[in-house]
Amino acid sequence: MDHLKREGLGMTSQRTRNRLIQRLRDEGIANETVLDVMASTPRHLFLDEALAIRAYEDTSLPIGYGQTISQPYIVARMTELLLSRAKSLHRVLEVGTGSGYQTAILARLVDNLYSVERIGPLLDKARRRLRELDLYNVECKLSSGGFGWPEKGPYDAILAAAAPASVPAELKEQLAPSGVLVLPVGSDRQHLTIVSRREDSDKFDVERLEAVRFVPLLGGVVR
Repeated sequence: MDHLKREGLGMTSQRTRNRLIQRLRDEGIANETVLDVMASTPRHLFLDEALAIRAYEDTSLPIGYGQTISQPYIVARMTELLLSRAKSLHRVLEVGTGSGYQTAILARLVDNLYSVERIGPLLDKARRRLRELDLYNVECKLSSGGFGWPEKGPYDAILAAAAPASVPAELKEQLAPSGVLVLPVGSDRQHLTIVSRREDSDKFDVERLEAVRFVPLLGGVVR
């Protein structure tokens, strides 16, 4: 089923999307710019047809290869944190392209987005979806995500959609002066974490927020 046909299905209606957005507001998401972008981004396009009917539930869903599309609340929360903490959004790195849904949200809010994904077939699908949505300010690369994409840095902000056991030094090194890294951290127990570089020094402030559950950040590439 092509995306135009999917657009006509009842579960993709604007009313259905608006219910999700109201739920996000009720859960504490306050940035209306983030909510507007999420309301107009078709999450069902980032799921296989069999799961598209569940696209506007506030839940994570499988996308294959042991990976998930993040829960809308978490996408909104991490995006809101990034926008509120970053001094600039000129160059932004995403670690873990996955389905491309978080990528599509970020692409509409930042100037230049660089995204790395370690699973080739997921990256191929994500690239096609981003083209369908005419999002051309995104560069994607097949790469072991924990190492980021140093050649394109430094970055004003980095968002990681998979959880390392501890904050990767490689990602901290790719932050521009006053840059911000938003990511889940932990093994058995994970917490959403903000790492802020102190101007152009080698010192970082770490702030631990609410408990979350993400797939682990793994090394290596799957082609």
